[in-house]
Amino acid sequence: MTYVFLQHYWWFLVSLLGALLVFLMFVQGGNSLIFSLGHKPEERRMLINSTGRKWELTFTTLVTFGGAFFASFPLFYSTSFGGAYWLWMIILFSFVLQAVSYEFQNKLGNFLGPKTFQWCLVLNGILGPLLIGGAVATFFDGSNFIIEKASLTDGMQPIISRWANASNGLDALLDPWNLILGFAVFFLARVLGLLYYINNIKDDVIESRATVQLVGNTITFLIFFLAFLVHLLVKDGYAWNPETGAIYLEPYKYLHNLLQMWYLLVVLLIGVVLVLYGIIRTIVSKTYIKGIWPTGIGVVLTVLVLLLIAGWNNTAYYPSNADLQSSLTIANSCSSEFTLRTMSVVSLLIPFVLAYIAYAWYSLDKKKIDKEEIAQGESY
Repeated sequence: MTYVFLQHYWWFLVSLLGALLVFLMFVQGGNSLIFSLGHKPEERRMLINSTGRKWELTFTTLVTFGGAFFASFPLFYSTSFGGAYWLWMIILFSFVLQAVSYEFQNKLGNFLGPKTFQWCLVLNGILGPLLIGGAVATFFDGSNFIIEKASLTDGMQPIISRWANASNGLDALLDPWNLILGFAVFFLARVLGLLYYINNIKDDVIESRATVQLVGNTITFLIFFLAFLVHLLVKDGYAWNPETGAIYLEPYKYLHNLLQMWYLLVVLLIGVVLVLYGIIRTIVSKTYIKGIWPTGIGVVLTVLVLLLIAGWNNTAYYPSNADLQSSLTIANSCSSEFTLRTMSVVSLLIPFVLAYIAYAWYSLDKKKIDKEEIAQGESY
């Protein structure tokens, strides 16, 4: 395993975690629909109980995603999580609010009432996907930071990276293309949430409402996603010369990445087909309730490819709009060869962890959620 291979291997693992996180945000998407799908307290408790079985997976994946980035590409972690801390703090706060809301909405002594915490779940369902999508868009559209490695020798202020303005990451929300991807992720999360409810809840009324809303949310998602995808394929990308380390703009860089790494293009097309198959079959068939699985797999494949073309093939995955040469690549921002090699041994345990998650998921979903379960008090 060469150093270059390890860099690409760890970018793949980080990208895979990011893709899984987008899929698992069906929890946030579902929560954003609590009041539009659940018109009665009993119906809302079924919806909350459904996502309540899985919210820990999303939260854990988010933390693991950040931890993997920190360990494998520490310069990105210090630059983005440190410099753009307002953006990431709002994201983390919304997820903490989610955890508190699940645990305390029906506890004795809750003087705020269940509805207050249910609206907090809706808030997380909106902010989480929207802001994470906007943050991921900066991988392609850039952020305002400056890298000054010489400052490490400054005894008074040894800070290697700094934000070029006082917004500390909130400026990402001023870029319309970042917002477009943010809204694409938001509506995708709602589509996944609807598909999950259809699969997980045994209630004709909720299933009927979810199927109707699936159409509108799918159309809106496709509009935002296709707009961003076209923009991505025709825009100038951020390439780097591995011999000199220089960063430069290359026309149609991300389109070139897909064509030069043709196997990723194949995976992307398969992912898009699976996403559409799961959605369309759920809409046209009254008996098909397993659309979450082909669509979920398709989402993972599609997002994985988008993240891989952001970092592979000599591409700067975190461009700097303030100083082009400060842009981060998988080569200039990664950990040492020893660290990557050591972590690669630990990463061999990942399949066993995934197998455990799959088993736990299967055990939790053996019985569909229905009104009888809610009546027995087995709910959040």
